[in-house]
Amino acid sequence: MTEAMYYVLLALCTPLHGYAIMGAIEELSRGRVVMGPGTLYGILSRMEKEKMIALEEADGRRKIYKLTSAGREALRQEYLRLKAMVADGKTLVEEGDNG
Repeated sequence: MTEAMYYVLLALCTPLHGYAIMGAIEELSRGRVVMGPGTLYGILSRMEKEKMIALEEADGRRKIYKLTSAGREALRQEYLRLKAMVADGKTLVEEGDNG
């Protein structure tokens, strides 16, 4: 899973529309990840096809997306994978800081 996909799933822990998703991603990443509409809508399309997200409501042009159970599980698995990666590197990085 890409970093952008991870942040989209994180943002969609609360149902949101596209523009709000972009703002949530920037806030969640503390400004480190800024996503444009082209990237976002490509990811949303892919995730919808993969059944990770679903359209909750369409109000004219505004579409509100939500996580599905598959999306919530994908987010949980990615979180555990990232956590394990940090743990794997923690000892080496901390030892390197002392030497």
